Amino acid sequence: MISHDLDPALLLKAETLTEALPYLQRYAGATFVVKYGGHAMGDPAAARDFAADVVLLKAVGINPVVVHGGGPQIGAALKAQGVESRFVGGLRVTDEPTMRVAEMVLSGTINKEIVGWINAAGGRAVGISGKDGRLVTTRVVDSALGLVGEPDDIDTRLLDTIGKAGMIPVVAPVGVGAAGETTNVNADTMAGALAIATGAERLFLLTDVPGVLDADGKLVTDLTPPAILALERAGVIRGGMIPKLQTCVHAVQGGVDAAVILDGRVPHAMLVEIFTRQGAGTLVRLG
Repeated sequence: MISHDLDPALLLKAETLTEALPYLQRYAGATFVVKYGGHAMGDPAAARDFAADVVLLKAVGINPVVVHGGGPQIGAALKAQGVESRFVGGLRVTDEPTMRVAEMVLSGTINKEIVGWINAAGGRAVGISGKDGRLVTTRVVDSALGLVGEPDDIDTRLLDTIGKAGMIPVVAPVGVGAAGETTNVNADTMAGALAIATGAERLFLLTDVPGVLDADGKLVTDLTPPAILALERAGVIRGGMIPKLQTCVHAVQGGVDAAVILDGRVPHAMLVEIFTRQGAGTLVRLG
């Protein structure tokens, strides 16, 4: 005799898949650029969840491009070598010794660690930096900041080759200047530039906060550029959230359908944002 009493947990999983179906169909073949923040990388369990989520995106036909940060790790490495970190306007002053350490940490330790997590989750990841294939050519932001670069030209051919081969690119935020010099690029800025250049459907900025909070501390789930400006003028948005939102606005004005700021420490927050009606962070779009 066949029992019709199904496990409620199984039914819930089936309902979740049904809810996700329209989004799976909508995003098939789309490119998602995901910036994985330095602070969000602190928890190994969260890192493994992140890697599994990225592998799942690739498996369902989405093309993820991962860009990672590493500010805290660079700071720790510099401190260990007795090098003092200096910041101007939130950007690290980068002389040649600092750049060598930054590249070692970003293109070496962190990049290969993320590649390892993704590969262990069943994916095929390739670690690169903006220097590889002249992916990201930069211009100097400010001579006072030293070797800090702003993306000036993006050549996506290397990303296209990696993606078409069924692999996931993991990009360290290191660029190359016009004269061949190595430059330090803000990871949010690089992710936004790559999202525009690749014609990405979504830009995700994973960090260590839930998203944008209003004056009462509640999550703001949807924002437009005018609403962001109003909140900034009211003093609700301040500090490190301002440049993140500037990146989001630049991305959507550059053709990205939407940009999302969400908490990378929350298990599977990115999947909840992509595949459910509820969402999980603050979504920015033109209107």
